[in-house]
Amino acid sequence: MPDRCPWAPTNDPEYLAYHDEEWGVPVHDEARLFEMLSLEGAQAGLSWSTILHKRDGYRRAFASFDAAKIARFTPARVERLLKDPSIVRNRLKVESVVRNAGAIRALGADGPLDTFLWSFVDGTPTVNRWQGMADIPAETPASRAMSKELKRRGFGFVGPTVCYAFMQACGLVNCHVANSAGRRFRISIRADGRGARRANGGTRELLPWALTPLRTVCCAGVLQLLSERNISDYALAS
Repeated sequence: MPDRCPWAPTNDPEYLAYHDEEWGVPVHDEARLFEMLSLEGAQAGLSWSTILHKRDGYRRAFASFDAAKIARFTPARVERLLKDPSIVRNRLKVESVVRNAGAIRALGADGPLDTFLWSFVDGTPTVNRWQGMADIPAETPASRAMSKELKRRGFGFVGPTVCYAFMQACGLVNCHVANSAGRRFRISIRADGRGARRANGGTRELLPWALTPLRTVCCAGVLQLLSERNISDYALAS
């Protein structure tokens, strides 16, 4: 059994699987990145457990997060989605996914989405050196820069707190505290062979365990911050 954070819900197999196998693993798949950006936005004011248990519903409702297909959703289809109990039926959140799909399609030469989003960490995961949970911020200069640029391009529900949660979930940053078993967290190597980048030095280093198969051994409890954030954190998200 892998080491887990003390807050991990041992009575929720789906949540545990997400904790053990997905959270914090670097993601470069276009649909997966769009999915996580959308789900982090949908979480505003809700618990991650609520959104995670609706993820399959979101995938059905939003064409497996194929941006080209979602960008063609009609107002009538949006109205049908607002009656779908398998997703969060909030008009602003639903419409933002459709709007964001169009914004992804409009990235042009600054795309694809993978290249665009990872550019905010220079293409490699940033490894932080937090000493404790109190050190972990709700947002960072990188997440603020991402939020500002996404908003400029017409994206919605992408405030700096949402962006930082997305960055944590998709492995753009590693927020394990220094004394956590999560320091064994494994990072994938990009196709160009680059590994992780230290936040406190600015220099890239290929970590020895970057060669191991993808798996999250433990995370440092950052999801606890997500459940504790107040809806006011998202006031500028839309």
